[in-house]
Amino acid sequence: MRKKILFAPFAALMALSPLLAQQSPEKAHPGPATIVDAAPADDWKTISARDLLVMNLAPDATGQTRRVIIQLMPPPFSQGWIDNIRKLAATKFWDGTSINRVQDNYVVQWGDAGYDNPESGAIAQKKLPEDLATIPESAYEVTVAQYDQFMENEKRAADPGYRQWEERDPYSEYAQFLEGWPIASSGDGDEARLWPVHCYGTVGVGRNMSPDTGTGAELYAVIGRAPRHLDRNIAVVGRVIEGIEHLSSLRRGKGQLGFYADAEKRVPIRSIRMGDSLPEAEQPQFEYLDSMSTTFAKYTDARANRRDPFFITPAGGADICNIPVPVRRVKGDE
Repeated sequence: MRKKILFAPFAALMALSPLLAQQSPEKAHPGPATIVDAAPADDWKTISARDLLVMNLAPDATGQTRRVIIQLMPPPFSQGWIDNIRKLAATKFWDGTSINRVQDNYVVQWGDAGYDNPESGAIAQKKLPEDLATIPESAYEVTVAQYDQFMENEKRAADPGYRQWEERDPYSEYAQFLEGWPIASSGDGDEARLWPVHCYGTVGVGRNMSPDTGTGAELYAVIGRAPRHLDRNIAVVGRVIEGIEHLSSLRRGKGQLGFYADAEKRVPIRSIRMGDSLPEAEQPQFEYLDSMSTTFAKYTDARANRRDPFFITPAGGADICNIPVPVRRVKGDE
């Protein structure tokens, strides 16, 4: 048996089955959006502004502003890189850099155009802060023992609650949701390994050849089919929770790996800041749907087995990346 990290996934939902059976088909099988919209307030958890990265791009051709909000991974995952990202944002490293690569059905990458970009023509590289950490490849995953030690140090509950995804995951033994994040795992007991996965909107750290793991100065966001082959090969540090359209709609690069050969096609980055560094009135406010809630259980079932009126044949399953955790902007926050 695996230690402490699995949760009876749909027990709460099964308890509701007799009630659902008595309802009309339309009410018995609402769609995922309807389920989420009906979630009680207690099923939503606040995302701290401290864990949000706010990226402001240059306005588009029509003059419209473009802002991308990124939620950073919670500890203990990828914290070495995330500490570096906080330092980079604090020193305004990304101000005046650009989006340099847009590869169709894959990723958008940004940072210093002079870094590992053979198409840019740029030679000079922007100086990095001197105190950035070098992170080992072993940090791509954590063991259950390491996770338990973190929870003990933080004086948090020994088991924060995992909701296991019952479908087979082709890249791991198990897939589950931890505090609103999709996590893969393999193994048993204290040495079972846990790692975050690459889904649409995932943000990761660009790197050079192994053993280099990247500093966090070069980041990318997934804008295509989930590239799960990158799991445990590149650090996952977050996910885009708002503004992905400002990345996915960019013109594709024609150079090697989607880099822009023409410097004028690179999209300038005006600024990247941590959310809590902004004036209080401007700090972004978001919530995510608690992945341990009954609402989330109903939502995952509805995503895997679409039985609302539009659908004819339920698929009978879904990849964990096809179960995006609902995130919403808090009412009144503009």
